[in-house]
Amino acid sequence: MPAAAPHHGRLTKRTGAQAPDWRDPKRHLWLLGTIVPGLVGLSWLGVHLTGDSAFWWCGAVITFMLVPLLDHLVGADTDGLADSALAWLEDDPFYRWATYLYLPCQYLSLVFACWLWAGGGWLTMSLSDKFGLMFTVGFIGGCAINVAHQLGHTRTRSEMRLAKIALAQSCYGHFFVEHNRGHHVRVATPEDPASSRLGESLYAFIPRSVVGGTISAWRIEARRLARHGRSPWTLRNHVLNAWVMSAALFAVLVLWFGVTVLPWLLGQAIVGVCLLETVNYMEHYGLRRQKLPNGRYERVRPDHSWNSDTMVANVFLFHLQRHSDHHANPLRPYQVLRHREEAPQLPAGYGSMMLIAMIPPLWRRIMDHRVLEHYGGDIRLAGLGSRAAKAYGIRGSATGLKAD
Repeated sequence: MPAAAPHHGRLTKRTGAQAPDWRDPKRHLWLLGTIVPGLVGLSWLGVHLTGDSAFWWCGAVITFMLVPLLDHLVGADTDGLADSALAWLEDDPFYRWATYLYLPCQYLSLVFACWLWAGGGWLTMSLSDKFGLMFTVGFIGGCAINVAHQLGHTRTRSEMRLAKIALAQSCYGHFFVEHNRGHHVRVATPEDPASSRLGESLYAFIPRSVVGGTISAWRIEARRLARHGRSPWTLRNHVLNAWVMSAALFAVLVLWFGVTVLPWLLGQAIVGVCLLETVNYMEHYGLRRQKLPNGRYERVRPDHSWNSDTMVANVFLFHLQRHSDHHANPLRPYQVLRHREEAPQLPAGYGSMMLIAMIPPLWRRIMDHRVLEHYGGDIRLAGLGSRAAKAYGIRGSATGLKAD
């Protein structure tokens, strides 16, 4: 990457410290994230100009073909971040607005898609076309979950509300509770439904994570409300009010465009959730925190998450691929997440790895030996699924496996 240009004279509101002579070379690239919700308009324009209905599938093409290709051509981004830049980077409102902008674009695209599904415009859509648009809208919703992920880690109430709004499209509002107060506490342990196990296929993981995460989120909120002497059946329940928000959104869209849009709305929500859970599957595959003599798990370290520092995907996903630093420092905003040398590295970016995860034998061929190498060949230290435990001659439960 080119040498960083100096950045002069700005003071942070939070600390009053002067900005160092350093500039974030990716500062304005973060605005590229708003291109993602524009895919509905891009699809429509492509079909209108060329007559080629393949443009309705541009979400899948960009995610699984174009971004991996650009990642390969551009390469990795492992440049260090100056310690002196941390305070003013965290305080700079530009980075927050880069995520805020996603939401209006997200919902404009959803309304536009509903208009198209309902027969709006002068383009006749076949069933295949509508499925293509459904997948494209689902990818937008899946990326919106990532935006909610960034907003949900703040302590600012307004950003927490925005996180719930971003999640409403995918009907995944409980993620707001489970990710922050469940996953981050239990990550890389057998108790975490969002941490995949060595030998576990993506198709076994997704239902386990969805069901387990939903139950966990409800229990977390029920316990919180019980401490205040309240029933969980109240709109003060963050899980319940998030689900009500999704139901209200879908009801408004159905009343506006007709019941014909309901199957497509449900379909795009499923696509968005599956996209998110596929990312969850990759981020902690086979990794395990060890139990200490006192029965508690060791502290979360960067080596409990898989990293990928491909430049292009990281920009579009707000550094989601720097997952190791995120778990080690969960309140650190995306713009200051760092490359961690000690973290295990995925062999490619998320777009490529998601495709590989969809083919379990290929995934295991590429990833299982990396897990073993990470633990120095000691399979007992890895997070094992039942299939892997049987293959390696280890018996017992997922929480207490023993070598034969």
